[in-house]
This record gives sequence, structure tokens and C-alpha cells, in this order.
Amino acid sequence: MLGKKKKIFILTGMVALLVLTGVLNIVLNLTAANPDSDANAGSTYTDFFAAYRVDRTASREQSMLYYDEIIASAESSAEAKAEAEAAKLALTESMETELVLEGLIKSLGFADAVVTSTTENINVIVRCQEMTGTQAAQILQIVTTETDAKATNVRIIPTE
Repeated sequence: MLGKKKKIFILTGMVALLVLTGVLNIVLNLTAANPDSDANAGSTYTDFFAAYRVDRTASREQSMLYYDEIIASAESSAEAKAEAEAAKLALTESMETELVLEGLIKSLGFADAVVTSTTENINVIVRCQEMTGTQAAQILQIVTTETDAKATNVRIIPTE
């Protein structure tokens, strides 16, 4: 039976490796694209959004599998099972919130958007050539309305 600290250490290591894999994938995709070519400029960002989503999905699937293993294990304590269930629920809620926010932001006319949320901050990466103050205010209003986040904890990052 693994101790609670060992399980946390293993989970943290798995998440760190998945994040590292995602970052390397994005860096390699951006490096492989020719930044001097206008034809490749749009595909670079499309690749970023697609690659980010793939990496995020893979990372979350690994986390869900890990939580499911803890919940299903006969050797896990009741406390560990409860913590895994709570973490799985929180991850599911975060996934749903991010999906809703991305859809609402795209409905404003943006080509693509990716939303990431942590316990304190929400980052919104939006594909657009130029962002006006009005557009940023609309995104901020959507995020603060749909979540409990304060405006100071929301970061909007426009990309071309």
C-alpha cells in the first residue's frame, strides 16, 4: 500500500512530465514552422491551439485514470478515496467551465480561444490580429460572469 505522500509525489511527477511533454511539443512545432513565411504564420497559431488542446486532454485523461485507480483500489484508505473523488470532481468542473468559456468567447467572433484555469487565476488566449478595449471588456465580462474569478485574476492574451 502506497502512503499518501508517495501517491501525491507520483501524481505530481506524472503531471510535471505531461506538462513538460506539452511544452516541448509546442516549442518543437513552433520551431519547425518557418516564422519568416506569411503562409505558415496562421498555421503556427492553429497548431498551437490544436497542440495545446491535445496536450491538455492527454494530461487530464492521465489524471482521471490516476484518480480512478485510487478510488477503485481496495488498498486505498477512505480518506484517500474521498480526496481522489473531490479532485476528480474539481477537475471535471474545471473542464466544463473552460469549455463553456471557450465557446462563449468564440461566439464573440474570435477565430479560436483557449482558456486555462487554476484555483486563483484564469488565462484566456485568443486568436485575433488586434484586440480592442471593448473586446477585452466583453471577454472579461464573460469570464467574471461565468466564474467566481475577480477581474484582477483574469489574464487575456491576444495572439495573431
